[in-house]
Amino acid sequence: MKPAMTLATLFAAILAGPSACATNRPMQAEWVAQMIARFEAEPVANPPRRILRYRYRDQFVYYVPPSCCDQPSTLYDAKGKVLCAPDGGLTGRGDGRCTDFREKRSNESLVWSDVRKR
Repeated sequence: MKPAMTLATLFAAILAGPSACATNRPMQAEWVAQMIARFEAEPVANPPRRILRYRYRDQFVYYVPPSCCDQPSTLYDAKGKVLCAPDGGLTGRGDGRCTDFREKRSNESLVWSDVRKR
């Protein structure tokens, strides 16, 4: 009878699908998890912080919009290396190293968004 119970348990888990898992988040790089932890340890920014993932220049990149006035955004490669500041800063145009980011980016997905209230 024990094998039947095991099979029934397995079948129930398959039917439950991904919602049965402890988390529904896709696996993410350690540096992204560390950045999220750092943002969550800080006071809520205005606007609230978010991390977006795009496809850009044949690679996945992570974009962190500016958290406040006159601050640049940051674009990271998949390993966490800073590529550029696509926008923001005093001019609103970033650092000029990836001026085509807005036009060439694709496949936007939200990685994380701070949902805490101010």
